[in-house]
Amino acid sequence: MTITRQDIEAKANEIASAVNQTTESARDTAVAAGVVIALLVLAAFIFGRRRGSRNRTLVEVYRV
Repeated sequence: MTITRQDIEAKANEIASAVNQTTESARDTAVAAGVVIALLVLAAFIFGRRRGSRNRTLVEVYRV
C-alpha cells in the first residue's frame, strides 16, 4: 500500500475543517456565555440600586 500526496492533502484538509468547526462552535459558546454574564451583572446592579434606594438610612448631624 502506497500513500500518495493526494491522500496526505485530503487528510490534512479533513483535519483543518474539523478544527475550524470546533473553533466556530467554541466562539459561539463563548459569545453566548458573555452575553448571559453581562445580563446577570446588569440585573444585579439594577436590583441592588433599587433596593438600596428603598432601604436608605438618613442620618442628620447637627452641630451645637
